[in-house]
Amino acid sequence: MSFVVEHSVSTLWLLPHSRPTGIVYAESVLDALGRAGARAPASWALETADLVARAECDGLISAARAGAFVELLGRLDIRLDLATALHGLGRTLELARRYRISAHEAAYLELAMREQLALATLNQALADAATAAGVELFGDS
Repeated sequence: MSFVVEHSVSTLWLLPHSRPTGIVYAESVLDALGRAGARAPASWALETADLVARAECDGLISAARAGAFVELLGRLDIRLDLATALHGLGRTLELARRYRISAHEAAYLELAMREQLALATLNQALADAATAAGVELFGDS
């Protein structure tokens, strides 16, 4: 079954040392991607590109590691939701206000709600919002 993958999870695929307590969860999401595709708001690609660029500029990863990570992402079945922006000033903004989360976070919640998919996240505020909204969290079933 497909699910929505959030940036905090995919970050650990590149920088596992940035949050050691989330590594097992992030690896389980990566493993699940081999069996079922995932969805992400279109903004995920920019968030991920920013992560790679900053990590390389800050000397946290080499150019080779950055390239290998981008290749990995290209092999994964993560389908970007091109309708994300259409909901930005409507439902996404409403969710951000209601649950006191950022619009970036709310975009993941909005997609999970719209597509009726579980949400894979390590972001506690987003996980709390998802639970309050009745969205299943990846790994809870």
